[in-house]
Amino acid sequence: MDAQQRQAYWRENLKLMAILLTIWALVSFGAGIVFVEQLNSVSFLGVPLGFWFAQQGSIVVFVLLIFVYVKMMDRLDARYGITEYEQEVHHS
Repeated sequence: MDAQQRQAYWRENLKLMAILLTIWALVSFGAGIVFVEQLNSVSFLGVPLGFWFAQQGSIVVFVLLIFVYVKMMDRLDARYGITEYEQEVHHS
């Protein structure tokens, strides 16, 4: 992979991370703080939804976003012809 391809790969990786972290921040901050009053009018498993998002929801969303990141990075790696073995050989 040449320098231009590495730069494009890294740019796409950073873009993906920025999108996923923005989603997590919006869920954490938005649902757990900003919209907590409106969400608390709904119950989830007997707990006000706003409280649930503040305590559990943001963590659950973060873990789900990790799985999304792994899946998307596998696709990105395949698009640029990168394999884990290849990276290990070049970094050793």
